[in-house]
Amino acid sequence: MNQNWKNFLLSQQATFESDTRISFQAKTDDTGKTIYPVPHLAVLTVSGKDAAKLLQGQITCNINEISETKSSLGAICNPKGRAIATFLLVKTSAAFLLVLPEKLLESVKKRLQMYVLRSDITLTDSSNELCLIGLCDPALEAGPLFSTTQQDTIAVNLSNRCLVIAEADKAIALWSERVRHQGFQPEDSEQWRYLDILSGLPWLATETSEEFIPQMLNLDKLGGISFNKGCYTGQEIIARTHYLGKAKRALFLAECDTSSTPEPNSTITDDSTGTAQTVGKVLLAQHSRTAQGKESALCKMLIVLQVSDGDTDNLKLKDNNQNKITLLT
Repeated sequence: MNQNWKNFLLSQQATFESDTRISFQAKTDDTGKTIYPVPHLAVLTVSGKDAAKLLQGQITCNINEISETKSSLGAICNPKGRAIATFLLVKTSAAFLLVLPEKLLESVKKRLQMYVLRSDITLTDSSNELCLIGLCDPALEAGPLFSTTQQDTIAVNLSNRCLVIAEADKAIALWSERVRHQGFQPEDSEQWRYLDILSGLPWLATETSEEFIPQMLNLDKLGGISFNKGCYTGQEIIARTHYLGKAKRALFLAECDTSSTPEPNSTITDDSTGTAQTVGKVLLAQHSRTAQGKESALCKMLIVLQVSDGDTDNLKLKDNNQNKITLLT
């Protein structure tokens, strides 16, 4: 994290539980407009004249459909078609930016580096140069998902939210303007994770990396897989799943009444037959916080579950059979 950005957030009464968990005092005035530091995501910059060619051969989305006004979700996979990481791909005039979980950046960088060889490509961890800010405004017009604007900062549309990518000085200026003059209230970084879960954004963690093919993460439904772009690593498995039948597992939004937040890759069971059977895994889980700063009882989760027409009334966390999991629309 950029030190100037961190110092600025500290001056705004931010509390750093860690470099990827930042909290603020409870809101004094609920305007509905909120602003978030997003330190758990980071930016990998891919530049050079061969950058597009490299990415086209390694990622699920079509690099030729990405522009400075249109970003996309995508995944980089291993040869077995399992997603190493999911990301938001943004194109600038000089490079491609992969916004992805901070804990997976280094592994993705190493994976791409294997294919650079003598190409004109530079892979850069831009975490110290570029800051990420989340903005939520109920009055914001819901433009096309992942539509992008680029001026002093880069803003990617997430319906009534947007993710901003900015250099530290511009991030500081934007935060100051929104808070002082536009009524935005600082919110915890964990609350942005919660909103991503409600939006169905399938971010991976170290525990879930290389566990699922992209269709199990609903990336096809989110426009993150191209089935006509040609070959890329893992493409054969992903295409076979698409053309020979739907994936046996898919991503669902769910909630569970539990005081502890389930870890990524926690096991989900179904005991409707009298014997607990493993039927899925937790991808992400997060409690919400009220305006007074209290944690809600219900935990929202994205879960990868077997696709079935059967009963889903007996889903539970394996290690906590008292807590029923309810699927949400």
